[in-house]
Amino acid sequence: MYFCDVKPLFHKTCKFIKIYINRMTLRCIIYPAALLFIMSCSSKKAQEEQAEEKKTTNVENKATEVKTKLLEYRDFNYELISNGTVAAMNRAELKFQTQEVIRKIYVKNGDRVTMGQKLAELDKFKLEIAKSQAVESLEQAKLNLQDVLIGQGYSMNDTLNIPAEIMKVAKIKSNYEQSCNNYLIADYNLDAATLYAPFDGVVANLTVKEYNYPGAEAFCMIIDNRNPEVVFNILESEMPVVNLKYKVIVSPVFMPSHTVEGYISEINPMIDKNSMSRIKAVISNSDSKFYEGMNVKVRVQLSLGKRLVVPKSAVVLRTNRKVVFRLKDDKAAWVYVQTAQENSDSFVITEGLNEGDHVIYDGNINLADEAPVTVNNNHEK
Repeated sequence: MYFCDVKPLFHKTCKFIKIYINRMTLRCIIYPAALLFIMSCSSKKAQEEQAEEKKTTNVENKATEVKTKLLEYRDFNYELISNGTVAAMNRAELKFQTQEVIRKIYVKNGDRVTMGQKLAELDKFKLEIAKSQAVESLEQAKLNLQDVLIGQGYSMNDTLNIPAEIMKVAKIKSNYEQSCNNYLIADYNLDAATLYAPFDGVVANLTVKEYNYPGAEAFCMIIDNRNPEVVFNILESEMPVVNLKYKVIVSPVFMPSHTVEGYISEINPMIDKNSMSRIKAVISNSDSKFYEGMNVKVRVQLSLGKRLVVPKSAVVLRTNRKVVFRLKDDKAAWVYVQTAQENSDSFVITEGLNEGDHVIYDGNINLADEAPVTVNNNHEK
């Protein structure tokens, strides 16, 4: 009985020992494998971080390609910038004085004409008849005047000896003065039936057709646009620095690359309600790129003499202050600067730089102090 009771206990003990051995064996296999996997991942991550750090170091050490200019004193033009419109120096609206049918038109819009050139003419039949009748009426009036004077004891051959009062009464009685006026009007209307160019220019706003009545509007416009005026406004605070003959540079708003030079020809000494004064400038239009009423940009240039000048692109903002990078030992040296006047492409430097410095004006947007650079000015003239 005692042996039988011990046997089941022995079997249970053996089973427990077997399970424990299996678990210990499994742990001995899994734990080293997991540890090996973790070590492998850590090593790979360390290699990647090392490669990235090396890459970053290479990028940081790579020199930035820049362009430089030698800083020197040169003539500087301060600029006043405004918007204006083009107006022809000479402009004439031509009208027919009578309402007869247009018989012939000799020009079209855009034609360049010379002074005295025939532009158009009306049907002259009625006008010629009216002049002929006026001539006959004038001749009859002369005869009537002679009869009146003879009745007063005077002769037409001795008009210098006729008292002025008697001559005046005689002309009224004979209707001489009225006949003379009618003749002058008829002659004028016949002459005005043909339009001529009053000066050299270009035909514009011609809308009427042949065999139609001209109407009340102008038949056409002649514009002299060889040297047009540019009308623009400046602030009253800018008036003291603007004078006649100052140089201006004008460009169309839609084509800023096309510029012409001119000079101020007129300054209106009145200030309007917007604190502005009207200025006129004359420009050259030899290539006919400027048209009547065109919107233009005007730059008035005032010479300030020699100044230390840098391109606007050389000045960048760092911590809300103006900075210029100058070249020093193949590195970009960070310099705070003070500027004064400016124009469309340059600043006047008053503090921070000296004549002879090489300033970086291109490739400087992302530069840092002491960053290595390489200069490429091969394309500069």
